[in-house]
Amino acid sequence: MTESAGPMESGLPPDVDGTVVTVGSFDGVHRGHMAVLREITRRADQRGLDSVLVTFDRHPLTVVRPEEAPGMLTTPDEKKEILSQSGLDYVAFLPFTRTLSQYGPEEFVDHVLCGRFRVAELVIGYDHGFGHGREGDIDLLRRLGRRFGFAVDVVPAVGVDGAPVSSTGIRRSVAAGEVEKAARELGRPYSFRGPVVTGLGRGRDLGFPTANIKAPEGGKLLPKQGIYAVRASLRTEIRSGLLHLGPRPTFAGSPPSIELYILDFDQDIYGERVRVDFLKRLRDVRPFGTAGELIEQMKRDREMARRYFARSAELASEDD
Repeated sequence: MTESAGPMESGLPPDVDGTVVTVGSFDGVHRGHMAVLREITRRADQRGLDSVLVTFDRHPLTVVRPEEAPGMLTTPDEKKEILSQSGLDYVAFLPFTRTLSQYGPEEFVDHVLCGRFRVAELVIGYDHGFGHGREGDIDLLRRLGRRFGFAVDVVPAVGVDGAPVSSTGIRRSVAAGEVEKAARELGRPYSFRGPVVTGLGRGRDLGFPTANIKAPEGGKLLPKQGIYAVRASLRTEIRSGLLHLGPRPTFAGSPPSIELYILDFDQDIYGERVRVDFLKRLRDVRPFGTAGELIEQMKRDREMARRYFARSAELASEDD
């Protein structure tokens, strides 16, 4: 996969005569998105063309209606990492500007898809819309395709739990703490990344040394507050653990935190970046009358997590 250049040039080599393109925000790069990407790579291979995803460096609503902009399922870096495994030939991250937001469907097709990315075939999802006010629906795109000389193909919805997968639906799942449902919709666990920063040391004092992780920036959506069973990727290891996400009501005046407790692990990882995969929400955050009561609950949480990971390992071995 090669990243394309900015909005005023395609970044494609001059010998690329035609491409199979899809376009959209692709926030989350979920199962429905992956179906579209598989289709454009399949069609590109059949026709001897290059496959291209045209996406954006931010969610369009952050420019058009900032007050309605959703939390992001994937940061640009996360999206690039996922897309690097997609088999695409090129990915273009267009800076979504006020000027670009004013493009109508015809202008976007003419100047961007045809002029910059030499589209010979456009593959889109079943609910696709683009251009100013999302006026570019499937019927209009087919008319524009006939006018500008490219084919338009539509990939049907991908369903999970009886409903079409969508970024909006996944955001609802994540916000509700339904991380197992979000994982089914995404095709992988919901995750975030952050550096380990210095905390107050309370976890170690309680007998549960934790790594405090800096909250992600850039509008990244975090799940509902709670205690989660998680998988942590650090250095070259993947470890099982627990994550506290939210307030610390037992200790008055303590700010909210993201604290990772890795099972059977006690190494110094300050300053290192960790990826956390959310696997299951275990309980709400709640206050305890004493530190001793909190310690007892943390022991129960640890045992609950061990049972969860043991059962997950059993199910994985049965699948094999």
